Amino acid sequence: MGRIKPQALLQQSKKKKGPARISVMTIIMSSLIVVLTLFFLYATYRHWSQRSRFQIENKQSVLEGDNSFMDPKKSDLPGYAILETAKGSITVELFKDSSPEVVDQFLDLCQRGHFDGMLFRHVIKHYVIQAGDSDKLGATEDWTLKGKHYSQLDTSLKHEAFMLGTSKAKHDKRGFELFITTAPIPDLNEKLIVFGKVAKGEDVVQEIEEVDTDEHFRPKSNIGIHRVTLKQSI
Repeated sequence: MGRIKPQALLQQSKKKKGPARISVMTIIMSSLIVVLTLFFLYATYRHWSQRSRFQIENKQSVLEGDNSFMDPKKSDLPGYAILETAKGSITVELFKDSSPEVVDQFLDLCQRGHFDGMLFRHVIKHYVIQAGDSDKLGATEDWTLKGKHYSQLDTSLKHEAFMLGTSKAKHDKRGFELFITTAPIPDLNEKLIVFGKVAKGEDVVQEIEEVDTDEHFRPKSNIGIHRVTLKQSI
C-alpha cells in the first residue's frame, strides 16, 4: 500500500469531525427543565398573591365583624357633655351603651336648653352635689339625711366618686335632676341611675362641694350651670 500523505490525512480528519449534532434526548430534557422552572415560578407567584389577598380579606372581615356589633345611631350620638358652671367647666363622659334611654333623654334636654341656668340646689360635702329646678326637699330629703351620716364616716369603696346620675324617682323631663357624687357611695345604685362619669373638672366639682350651705345643705349663694355643650370626643 502506498503511504497517505500528511495533508490527505488532515483533510480526512476534518471531514470526519464535522459539526456535532444535539441528540433528541438532550432537547427533551432541556425543554422539560425550562417548563418545570416556569411552572415553579408561576406556582410561587400564585401562592403569595393568594396569601396576600386572603390576609387583606380576613382583615376586612374582622373589621366588618367588629362594626356589625356597633349601633350606628349610638356612634353618631355625642359622647361627652361639658357643663359650664360658675366655678369652671366639668366634662362628663356619657355611658351611651349602659344607659341609652337616660342618655337620650339627657341629650334631648341639653338641646332644648333645659340645664341652662339650672342651680345647684343641694351640696352635701363628701357625698353629692345636686342640680335641679325644684327647691323643695321632696325626693332629696332622704339624700340629705344620708348625707349627714356619710359626711361623718369613711365611705365604702363599692362605687367610685365623680359619677353623673339622675334620681330613680319617677319624674317627667322637666324634673330631670343631675347628681354628681363627690365620694364613693355604697348605696349608689339604690338612688341613682348612673349615666356618666366626670372625665375632666374634678377640681371644679370639689370647689362647688366646698361652698357654704344652710342646715338643709342648700348653698347660701347661687351657683349653677350656665350652659351645656355636647361633644363627640375630647
